[in-house]
Amino acid sequence: MGEYVVELRNVTKRFPGVVALHNMQLAVKPGEIHGLIGENGAGKSTLIKVLTGVHMADEGEIYVHGERKVFKNPNESAAAGVACVYQELNIEKLLSVTDNIFINKWTKKGFLLDYDSMHKKAGDVMKSLGQDIDPRKAAGSFGMGVQQMIEIAKAVLIDAKMIIMDEPTSSLGEKEVKQLMTTCRELKARGVGILFVSHKLEELFELCDRVTVIRDGEFIETRDIKDWDNDSLITAMVGRTLENQFPKEFGKKGECMLKIENLSIGGVLKNVSLEAYGGQILGMSGLVGAGRTETVRAVFGADPIDGGKIYIKGKEVKIKSPKQAIAAGVALLTEDRKGQGLVLQESIRTNLVLASLKRHASGLFLDEKRIQETGEGHIKTLRIKTPSIDEIVGQLSGGNQQKVVIGKWLNSEADIYIFDEPTRGIDVGAKVEVYNVMNSLVKAGKCVIMISSEMPEILGMSDRVVVMRGGRVMATVDRDSKHFNQEDIMKAAWGGSLDD
Repeated sequence: MGEYVVELRNVTKRFPGVVALHNMQLAVKPGEIHGLIGENGAGKSTLIKVLTGVHMADEGEIYVHGERKVFKNPNESAAAGVACVYQELNIEKLLSVTDNIFINKWTKKGFLLDYDSMHKKAGDVMKSLGQDIDPRKAAGSFGMGVQQMIEIAKAVLIDAKMIIMDEPTSSLGEKEVKQLMTTCRELKARGVGILFVSHKLEELFELCDRVTVIRDGEFIETRDIKDWDNDSLITAMVGRTLENQFPKEFGKKGECMLKIENLSIGGVLKNVSLEAYGGQILGMSGLVGAGRTETVRAVFGADPIDGGKIYIKGKEVKIKSPKQAIAAGVALLTEDRKGQGLVLQESIRTNLVLASLKRHASGLFLDEKRIQETGEGHIKTLRIKTPSIDEIVGQLSGGNQQKVVIGKWLNSEADIYIFDEPTRGIDVGAKVEVYNVMNSLVKAGKCVIMISSEMPEILGMSDRVVVMRGGRVMATVDRDSKHFNQEDIMKAAWGGSLDD
């Protein structure tokens, strides 16, 4: 038995036009929570895929408990005790919890499946993960936190020696995050090694024993968590210091670009009213389920409204579809970039013009020369890491996918840009680039609306903040107000009054 549960030695992985990993090093101890961090495009996803047998390494060696392994496919990796809980959960929502946990690992009694035994085991393993639920129920009937525990239960069932957790908190609420951390500590106590991949520095400091930083496909450094701090981690990640994580720049407040009066959707939104101005960033804050996304979807024509009025530049508009919203100068960067923001199987070139085909047409045909020029311009200005403009978007890292979504909407030349959780799941370096895009928009007189669950982001980048709870606006706070602080904004989000 080796000192490490899993070890990578000098692993290299090449793809056409790019070296994704070069002489990568990683060593995870039994009973250790080991953080892995790096910018988008640093090689984290490729490293995970090599560890799980999705990709074979071109060079280098993988060891599990000191024994050399060659993983040709995911089944061989799983058989060796390496499991992964991916950011995009692999849950069959219509099937029961039991079916999800035991899929391809069925227990049989004779020729029949032994559901009595499997239900009991599924219930027991879920209970051991803090979820006392009925495993006979459909997995989709439970929230994201339970669904994630189902994925972890799969790993526990195969007696995994190491579990990789890929951005595990990106879609979880505060209560679910606490439960996940409790589960990680319990798995650690059982001797399971955990590779915890996260962009959230505070999670690494709270949970991890050691942290490894990678950059541009190469190993940078591994240290005990006590030997890192925010500044040293960021510097190691990006290869430079970030003097200001929130590089707020102020535009000149212009006209009211968007005004909503008493917007209502039965059971979802209740008389929502707000104003957003050119040259400013309006932050939308609130707890999960507050109604922020529902509000902007209604403005964008994605969901029908029951009542209320929408004004753009002082003129009342009736927006009943996203097509009408785009024509009215509204752009919506959705929270779900993969499901709603991109066509993953298409190229960067194609995705960049999806919202602006008319602008890139010459007569009856698309102007390929113009598409090439504007696309390459966005790749350069947004620093999209890609071998070429014809790279398939699904092959890019999460942060670079987000930049393609931004480029797509910049091509629309809108007046109102709505960013829904724009930096979720991307690293601090890419975040600064997104903030700088926002700065350039407001300096050009555009209106930016930013939904964010990250309070430092709300305070760092907003000129005004609308706080929502239960489908209602609880407070509107200007940047120069005495209430422009975390305590008062959270107080409003929980239903408290900010009256003097």
